[in-house]
Amino acid sequence: MCIAIPGKVTELLDEYTAMVDFGGVERQIKLDLLGECDETLLGQYVLVHVGYAISLLSEEEGKETLELIGELLEGEQDVC
Repeated sequence: MCIAIPGKVTELLDEYTAMVDFGGVERQIKLDLLGECDETLLGQYVLVHVGYAISLLSEEEGKETLELIGELLEGEQDVC
């Protein structure tokens, strides 16, 4: 099974690389699969799998998914 995580683009490093925030953790992500990117990508949510942005998400969908992942992680901590 493959899992992709949503993140918010915070900085463009070049035409095909960006910094993406995953709820407080930032990582450098490749944008090659999205095609040529420009400043309009800043602030948008992307779905990331193994270091590559594979698609764009709406702000609502990105925030909702990150919130659900956070709830799942909190539940994990309660079990241990």
